[in-house]
Amino acid sequence: MSQANVELVKQGFQAYADGGWEAMLPLLDPEFEAITSPDVAMEPDTYKGEEGIRRYFESFEEAMEDIRLVPEGEFIDAGEKVIVPFRLLARGKETGIEVEQRAFQVWTLRNEKALRLEVFASLEQAREAAGLDAET
Repeated sequence: MSQANVELVKQGFQAYADGGWEAMLPLLDPEFEAITSPDVAMEPDTYKGEEGIRRYFESFEEAMEDIRLVPEGEFIDAGEKVIVPFRLLARGKETGIEVEQRAFQVWTLRNEKALRLEVFASLEQAREAAGLDAET
């Protein structure tokens, strides 16, 4: 099942690239939650369900445009969890300033749906959250 989980997360990135956050909704469990920590977000929070995802992306889209989530490197299979190194690329709507942030996502999957997404500043934090040792 773990390779299927990796493929599901890859589908999520492709859905976002093709159609934005709304295109990802069919891949999310109704109990889905996304957690951003102070290490990676100016406004850390927990976003629950479709309404939470909408709130997260709409608040981000108020200030930014040309938002891209680009996976970098290998998707790390951790059984029911998948670690994804990624870059967030965007441009400020008012300033035109390009921004880039590198971070690590840990996806938890259940019944062929994404149940939880956590974002970490380091691979070590992501590996620990996924239940893996801290080795790279």
